[in-house]
Amino acid sequence: MNKLALTPPSVQPSLSISLTAGPAAPAEARRHVRSAIESWGVAADPDTAVLLTSELVTNAIRHTSGPVRLFVTCSCGQLGVYVHDVSRDWAVPASASADAEYGRGLMLVAGLATDWGCYRTSAGKAVYFTLALGTGQG
Repeated sequence: MNKLALTPPSVQPSLSISLTAGPAAPAEARRHVRSAIESWGVAADPDTAVLLTSELVTNAIRHTSGPVRLFVTCSCGQLGVYVHDVSRDWAVPASASADAEYGRGLMLVAGLATDWGCYRTSAGKAVYFTLALGTGQG
């Protein structure tokens, strides 16, 4: 008689960090995302991940005075970065002029991420992006 041995589902890595809403938050978030990618050994482009993370965290601290929370996950062949804040305002790409100093962040996220979006939370909203992992990882 053949028996099928059941294997438990693998534990997927995740990270949850509270960020102080201030000018140091984007740099702190970048460090955490880069460190997670390296320690998990996943095939995600760390430069793209930290650039997009910086954009989302900068938007969160620019548009709210409350706490900001960073979540990083890795599952189903995707690296996911989620930035939660207390603002109820929806994240939408702006139409920035060519000489504008800011306003292109979400267009950059939309162009470089595998997927991105925004959803309501009980405390405000979360804006996220995902990056597909390279083959054989995640």
